[in-house]
Amino acid sequence: MTQSISSEQLAKFQKNLHARESHDVIERAVTKNGILANSYDLKAQAKMEPVFSIDLDVGNVSNQKQSGRCWMFAALNTMRHDMKTNFKVTKDFELSQNFTYFWDKLEKANYFYQNVLETADKPTDDRTVSWLMTTPQQDGGQWDMIVAIIEKYGVVPQSVMPETYNSSKSTEINATLNLKLRKDAVDLRELVAAGTSEAEIEIIKEAKLTEIYRLLAYSFGEPPATFDFEYRDSDNEYHIDKNLTPKTFYDKFIGWDLDEYVSIINGPTDDKPYNNMYTVDRLGNVVNGRPVRHLNVNMADFRDVAIKQLQSGESVWFGCDVGQSSERQLGIMDTELYHKDELFNIDLALSKAERLDYGESLMTHAMVLTGVDIVDDQATKWKVENSWGEKVGKKGFFVMSDNWMEEYCYQVVVNKKFLPEKLQTILKEEPKVLAPWDPMGALA
Repeated sequence: MTQSISSEQLAKFQKNLHARESHDVIERAVTKNGILANSYDLKAQAKMEPVFSIDLDVGNVSNQKQSGRCWMFAALNTMRHDMKTNFKVTKDFELSQNFTYFWDKLEKANYFYQNVLETADKPTDDRTVSWLMTTPQQDGGQWDMIVAIIEKYGVVPQSVMPETYNSSKSTEINATLNLKLRKDAVDLRELVAAGTSEAEIEIIKEAKLTEIYRLLAYSFGEPPATFDFEYRDSDNEYHIDKNLTPKTFYDKFIGWDLDEYVSIINGPTDDKPYNNMYTVDRLGNVVNGRPVRHLNVNMADFRDVAIKQLQSGESVWFGCDVGQSSERQLGIMDTELYHKDELFNIDLALSKAERLDYGESLMTHAMVLTGVDIVDDQATKWKVENSWGEKVGKKGFFVMSDNWMEEYCYQVVVNKKFLPEKLQTILKEEPKVLAPWDPMGALA
């Protein structure tokens, strides 16, 4: 039976508070300086020195600024690392995040229309319809989604399609685009309700996509169909390649077989047994493009494949919950960094599975592993290339403890050749479909 808080209970609460000898000191400190400052552990910080037994030289960090394109930046950063090795591009060279951003927005609009039409017979308070309308599109994404864009459109150097106001500060474009998509959802649902033919709906949808293209071109600039790539390498040698397309540029300067790269997750919830394939309903960006597929494994395998790829000299895209137990300015992510439980004398412990099941954690950010410190055959800490510019961390690089990886990392992308044979076999299996709102469908 539900009961209100009684005066007797309040008296007990107050007695418990004052029974702690240090409560006045703690109250003064927390009210003045906040929770994090007063639970911070300098000893934990001291253990996070940025020294690693495996440390890849990947150049300068990038800066996504006020946009949610970390997944895109992280993917393009892993590719430019190869260009630095193979073509000696300079440390500040970047691939155009604005180019892939443009195409992702256009494709997400079409993907949204498809979902609207497929659910048009359901009421607006249906959970799936409500979920679709909550955020018709956003900046975030997953590895398979950037692959779908690159496979269809290619990539270009940032010098060919540089950043714009709207790509670096996406609040205005997202608000405008979501307003447009919700208005279009009203129109499309009304057409279905009126019994309009599929052919006529397709004509109307194309007209709406024409408007989306115009909106994006005015905001980001129109992507180039062909271009010349002119640069000086790190040895100051001059190079020029003329009349490239985004796809021929990708083929020549990157050339990865993206089918070889797979998403490995660690989602230890009861509904996702390890060593199985999973996908997420209605998650994607390119209609009929590469689907999102995850292989769920235990942390030992998760950690092992990341280490193997780093040992081969190749960086690793990964997804995590970056806001948990992390210090942005110093660039430290460690489970021992804050002791809020000791400060307040309360139990705050949750397992990784409980945090996922109860909404305490999910993937919020993608970055790149560029190093690891292995001591006595055990990983102790990891070097992380972030995309928040050089003013945070050590010139933009973060340090992540292995315990933090265990608790808050959910996804790595590796070449499947680094997987043991038992896991490579599982990649061929048909995936189980998770609900659209499953935490493994979170967009970084």
